Amino acid sequence: MTLQPQPVDRTLWFEAALTPDGWARDVRLTIAGGRIAGLETGAARGAGDEGGGVALPGVANVHSHAFQRAMAGLTEARGPSEDDFWTWRELMYRFLDRGGPEEIEAITALAFMEMLEGGFTRVAEFHYLHNDPAGAAYAGRDELAARIVAAAEATGIALTLLPVFYAHAGFGGQPPSHGQRRFINDLDGFADLVARCRALTAEMDDAVVGVAPHSLRAVSPEELAVLPALAGDGPIHIHVAEQTREVDDCVAWSGARPVEWLLANAPVDPRWCLIHSTHVTEAEWRGVVDRGAVVGLCPITEADLGDGVFPAVDYLNAGGRFGVGTDSNVQIGVAEELRMLEYSQRLARRGRAVTADPERSTGRALFERAVAGGAQATGAASGLVVGAAADVVSLDTRGIAFAGRSGDAVLDSWIFGAPSGSIGSVWRAGREVVKDGRHVARAAIQARYRRALATVLG
Repeated sequence: MTLQPQPVDRTLWFEAALTPDGWARDVRLTIAGGRIAGLETGAARGAGDEGGGVALPGVANVHSHAFQRAMAGLTEARGPSEDDFWTWRELMYRFLDRGGPEEIEAITALAFMEMLEGGFTRVAEFHYLHNDPAGAAYAGRDELAARIVAAAEATGIALTLLPVFYAHAGFGGQPPSHGQRRFINDLDGFADLVARCRALTAEMDDAVVGVAPHSLRAVSPEELAVLPALAGDGPIHIHVAEQTREVDDCVAWSGARPVEWLLANAPVDPRWCLIHSTHVTEAEWRGVVDRGAVVGLCPITEADLGDGVFPAVDYLNAGGRFGVGTDSNVQIGVAEELRMLEYSQRLARRGRAVTADPERSTGRALFERAVAGGAQATGAASGLVVGAAADVVSLDTRGIAFAGRSGDAVLDSWIFGAPSGSIGSVWRAGREVVKDGRHVARAAIQARYRRALATVLG
């Protein structure tokens, strides 16, 4: 199942567009070979122009575990004791008892489709499901990575593939548990997997391959030292400081907090994306700022799991960079993640418009920072600029939520006031993959997903 080939040379016209220089009116984009070949402002709409509404650059989703999309809504029953991240994790492990390559591909395609419908045009897939349900290696080590690639090709989303190295159950090299059997690899096998991922993506439009040491719990210091070289020029992502128990366990093991230890012992630089970083001290987040790394925030998942709230306002005021991710994919959408990010900060600080700045409204400040941080974290430039990939999201401003709005108020109304479904079309590399708010292959992708769920949940 792949999208039917179609011409990607076209012209798009919008009543307004958010460019790197700010808002522009009456904008025509000329698309050639999947890239923006021309950008005119003050242009009258031509007879052959497509598009309409307000154009925004696509956003990169910096953190996804696509297979977890099928779990959404199935972990809300309370157990005999208090529930938290760790009890959720045990449910996730049991969920993996079923589901082979066909099911994983179908679930991933649904998640990728929904990302495009929600305004994400690239995804960093933090891919740590490598083995079969019994924990045995597939005949081809890249079997499930190939399914991730196939799902990206079927939906049209741009892919930053991050094969994950996972070897231990806890700090100090603890042996993995039974529930982690589908994740486990060794360094030689992982190096082979990374090479295979590069071969798998070689023919894809602007695909990127990096590496992801899962966490300091799952990777020993000796193993972590090897992994950056395998990334080459690609990004390096790691879960860190998501939970207070993780912080306590790291201190007990090393005498240092997770981000503190990472900054002192790993070559953290702008290639790195520190996922969550929820529980950090000021010295730690300032260290991240100094290194030029990105923090990958997943506000909906962090709220769903009860993780806590990252000190985003102080971090951003100091020049910190962030991207947003959908992580467990319990809900999927750019506006939804940015809204949750702002609202969590308002609750923590008991104030309003806390991520705005003197030049930009809340919505615009969040959106532009997410575009920039997402591009850095996924290794792919973005923006409505000549030469960039034609990854364009149009808001359908005919909706009542946009009545009388222009400029920054359009973004604010989309993020904080509009109902879901306000995205009209999405073009990825010049191909229209979302039209009238729906992915062009939605029916087939949903049907395949339903068949997969009959196996996984049956």
